[in-house]
Amino acid sequence: FSFLMTEALLIFSPETSVLRAFSRKVKVRVHWALQLLALLCALLGLGIITYNKHLNGKAHFVTWHGLTGLLTVMYAGGQCVGGVLLLYPKLMKNWTLAKLKLYHATSGLVGYLLGCASLMLGMCSLWFTALVTSVAWYLAMLCPLLTSLVIMNQVSNAYLYRKRSQH
Repeated sequence: FSFLMTEALLIFSPETSVLRAFSRKVKVRVHWALQLLALLCALLGLGIITYNKHLNGKAHFVTWHGLTGLLTVMYAGGQCVGGVLLLYPKLMKNWTLAKLKLYHATSGLVGYLLGCASLMLGMCSLWFTALVTSVAWYLAMLCPLLTSLVIMNQVSNAYLYRKRSQH
């Protein structure tokens, strides 16, 4: 989920995208496909975890990791619906395409950060800390932290670029 979501967002980066030479239309389609795959992975993971908890008689969604994970999956689903509205902007009659894109990118950043928080909370679980210790734990924790900083930088740069080009 995290890898697919990160790659889907980096597609629009002029510095880091492997598709920078492709048209915006191609980038949007690849973004859409990767986001859909990320959502499917999240739903599959949520289903497997829920089923496993049911088999073992354990409570569902009682940890911060479980709650933020559930919220992240629901948020990602809503964000996918918002992405479909960008494909068909005429469905949103009182909104300009520029505003829809801005809100989609901004709310996508919030969803991405929510996913990173869920991942980091999972790394604080007893199960993970028993398996991954010392320096490896810190390195694992750095991964979502650093990628979230890269994504935040990309979204803020895109916003500033739009602001400058409007004036």
